[in-house]
Amino acid sequence: MLSALLSMGGTQAKANDALIQVLQERSCSGCRLADADLVHADLRDADLSDAKLMRANLGQAKLDGADLSGADLSFTSLRGASLRGANLTGTLLYGTDLRDADLTGAQLTPNALDEAHWQGASGISAGIRSHAALHNAGVEAFQAGRWSAAEQLFSDAIRRQPGQPLSWVARGICRSEQAKDDVAAADFRYAALIFEKEGQTTWAVQLRKAAESIQARRLKEQSPNEGKGLGIQLLNNTITGLRMLAPIAAKALIPMGLGF
Repeated sequence: MLSALLSMGGTQAKANDALIQVLQERSCSGCRLADADLVHADLRDADLSDAKLMRANLGQAKLDGADLSGADLSFTSLRGASLRGANLTGTLLYGTDLRDADLTGAQLTPNALDEAHWQGASGISAGIRSHAALHNAGVEAFQAGRWSAAEQLFSDAIRRQPGQPLSWVARGICRSEQAKDDVAAADFRYAALIFEKEGQTTWAVQLRKAAESIQARRLKEQSPNEGKGLGIQLLNNTITGLRMLAPIAAKALIPMGLGF
């Protein structure tokens, strides 16, 4: 029992030493800083390569030019942090909170953000975000009722992978909620073509029916305002369970492959 307590004390002492070192010297390559509280810390140009920063709180921290290559930032909060020009190549970003962070000029491994939360972050190069990451961000915006933001994210996802029908369907739903029924119908028709080529004829037929119903609604109502939920209500009547299609797509795309 005593040896265990001594061991725990030694581990805590090392952690405190590492924390002091990183704050004073801004150099602590390979340090173990799991669960460290570094909110608002000034770590510009710091060497934190290969550091163990799991679950640490680096919210609003200044990390411009910092070397975080190979670091483990799993479940770490970097919300609102400044990471301009930081080196994040090979960095583990599983569950990392990068919302509202500034990543202008940051070096990132392709698809590194797939399992991170980066909504609202600025300076992210288009090529860094994969189709799955963009689609899933669109799903979050969709679920929050931010139709315009979701539409843009699904559009970005489509540009990355135009042959993925679920993104076309999801964008169509968002457009319908904004009373953009003509372009929403076009999205459903294009998704129907993709499904048809894949042999999913039932989905193709249902999507074409949805497109016809949406355009019929537009002609009947001539409403210039937002859909106010009518898009989803109408689609639910036309396609069984379509309201859940976008959220299901998010789960299916991370990272095991596509499925219904």
